[in-house]
Amino acid sequence: MKTLIFLCSLLCYTCFAQPIPADSLYLGQAPPGHTPKIFVLPINGNFRPIERISISNDGKEIYYGQLNSYSNPVLKIFYYKYYDNRWQSPFELFNGYMAPALSPNDSVLYIQASLSYDQADAYYSLRTGTSWSAPLKMFHFPQQSHYTQATNLNNLFTSTNFPGSPLRDVGKVIIAGGDTTVINIGLPVCTSLDESDFFIARDESYIIHARHSPSVAGDLLISYKKSEGGWTNSKSLGSHINLPNPTWEYGPFVTHDGKYLFFTRGNNAWNSYFTYWVKIDNIIDSLRHTNFAPYLKNQIPNQSDTAWNQFSYTIPDSTFFDDDGGALTYSAALSSGAILPSWLSFDSLTRTFSGTPTTSGTFNLRVTAVDTAGASAICLFTLNVINHIGIEPINENNPKQYRLLQNYPNPFNPKTDIEFDIPSTSLAKLTIYDACGRETATLVSELLTGGRYRVSLNAENLSSGIYFYKLESDNFTQTRKMILLK
Repeated sequence: MKTLIFLCSLLCYTCFAQPIPADSLYLGQAPPGHTPKIFVLPINGNFRPIERISISNDGKEIYYGQLNSYSNPVLKIFYYKYYDNRWQSPFELFNGYMAPALSPNDSVLYIQASLSYDQADAYYSLRTGTSWSAPLKMFHFPQQSHYTQATNLNNLFTSTNFPGSPLRDVGKVIIAGGDTTVINIGLPVCTSLDESDFFIARDESYIIHARHSPSVAGDLLISYKKSEGGWTNSKSLGSHINLPNPTWEYGPFVTHDGKYLFFTRGNNAWNSYFTYWVKIDNIIDSLRHTNFAPYLKNQIPNQSDTAWNQFSYTIPDSTFFDDDGGALTYSAALSSGAILPSWLSFDSLTRTFSGTPTTSGTFNLRVTAVDTAGASAICLFTLNVINHIGIEPINENNPKQYRLLQNYPNPFNPKTDIEFDIPSTSLAKLTIYDACGRETATLVSELLTGGRYRVSLNAENLSSGIYFYKLESDNFTQTRKMILLK
């Protein structure tokens, strides 16, 4: 524990007194503009110079990792030093580690052993004169720790697989007495997707993180710290940085002066992976002042109801959140985009669903919230409607043939029973129609074993008149008439 506290303390360190000439910064490579370009680092055989890079405050040290694959990789960390008025060729610092990150004062080097989702562990090395100490493990909790880094506010952050999720999210390390835990920074930065690779500004004013869709690709996004606490909804760094799928962008690092973003980019070919850099300072500032899209803050719980009962549900005001604070407009449809069933309506002003289900089944619904700039967020949930009273088997002996019996009582007000026979296992459907042939309700639509069944109908929401009920199963169809008198 004392070691961890020491790691977070701000020690005064100066690498070299003489500043590096401007034309020698960044290995003497010409700085990029708004279009990312490859930051040239040595390629040794099948090793690629990728994942996180780190540059000292004075620009005289550059640390980077090398991997030979993403399947059981060999990991190495190399570094350049600028002295005697030139860059000295890269030296191998550690074997078996990757993703270097210097502390805010350059006195600690945070690194990572292993890349796998179940074995990634954070280590640290202390600067000792002109060299570094042997790596020591940072944490002793059962979770993995990935891309660990420190800030000027004496805080540590890491990404880890929080309980209940196989993927990694960004968290803040909390040290209390002899216990060390990681607290998820939560929505909207941390979603159901992987947010494992990240860079947090040293003043904690923003986070740049890679959001990965498994087996698809990943993009770099930015989220800003809010004055009241928490983080804004993440925004893409733009199409000039995030190329279309299947390209991955990840492993972000921003230089001490905030001018340049370094990141890894690659596609499905291993030899396509390189470290890139791009001018970022104006992007960070401009995105802070553009529209924030609303996001889903609290999932709508799945709903249930019974056929012929009045259904009503109002979407809570806390379901969606907009960092801009503007008013949201709402709409609803089936999850496929089709219009709602005729019996179900949605009031966009009160955010309320209402209606009387005329059939059983599962309805997959989608609610969309749109802000004043046209940006939107959606929430999917289901409405499960079951039969009003239900279907009741009354004879387990298999009848010899299909048969639909006359309802009883008939005429009726408002309840009646309908019985039918099914000789063997088959899909049965029992439907109610009005005198004009319009479907009024579906009482049964399911796979039934052989036997006699009774279905109770409550028609309190129907008008008096003549109705028809039809049984369909395999190649059998039979229809009978019934009368509702009120």
